[in-house]
Amino acid sequence: MTEPLLKVENLTKIYKTETKETVAIKDIDFTVQKGEFVSIVGPSGCGKTTLLEILSGLRQATTGAVKIKDQVVTGPQSSIGIVFQEESTFPWRTVVENVEFGLLMQGKPKKESREKAIDMIELVGLKGFENSYPNELSGGMRQRVAIARTLVTQPEIVVMDEPFGALDEQTRLILGGELLKIVDRTKATIVLVTHSIQEAALLSDKIVVLSARPGRIKNLIESKLPKPRDAQALTTPEFAEITQTLWSNLEEESLTKTNENNKIGS
Repeated sequence: MTEPLLKVENLTKIYKTETKETVAIKDIDFTVQKGEFVSIVGPSGCGKTTLLEILSGLRQATTGAVKIKDQVVTGPQSSIGIVFQEESTFPWRTVVENVEFGLLMQGKPKKESREKAIDMIELVGLKGFENSYPNELSGGMRQRVAIARTLVTQPEIVVMDEPFGALDEQTRLILGGELLKIVDRTKATIVLVTHSIQEAALLSDKIVVLSARPGRIKNLIESKLPKPRDAQALTTPEFAEITQTLWSNLEEESLTKTNENNKIGS
């Protein structure tokens, strides 16, 4: 097997105040191959966002390391692209101006940046909206703009924090299917945090299941769904098997957390 693009090694994050310490995640280890789509799921409060922030270089781990091509990630860098759940398009810029922004910040020539932005806009299904402003687009379309703006700079890895979290389940799955086509075309490597079992099962080559806090790896699920994947996969036995496993894992952790909270309150 080829050397992993991303290595997560023995990650632990402890938040400290004057009165207490809170262990958010503990002893997290996994790898991501180039071109792989990996999702991170877990019960609320298990440290998914903390883990994603560390992967992105936005937060430092207490112990352990994140490595891209064996280089330790010590802060934000151009090799890591980020797509947030929150609205992140620039409202004063058109679609094409939003998408070309990262390229211009990297010092790319204006003409080259505009051409690449237009190509990426077409790839994400927004051809004809190049000169529209974000307030003229739906929520799903604005997230496509954010994804295009990230992918056009060709980062080594793209981390996504619930990019479709504000959308209804049907729209999430439709956009997820379109994201798979984009990933296939661009050969991007994706790490996605999601609360949606169906989304994780449909999109992922591998799923990292975290336990209740402190978040540890409870399970690593390798997808058996054939590629290329689309909405037809939702009716397959393989999809049902993955979603059932995910549901069982998350139900166990949610019950564990509830029981612990009841003991504290009694």
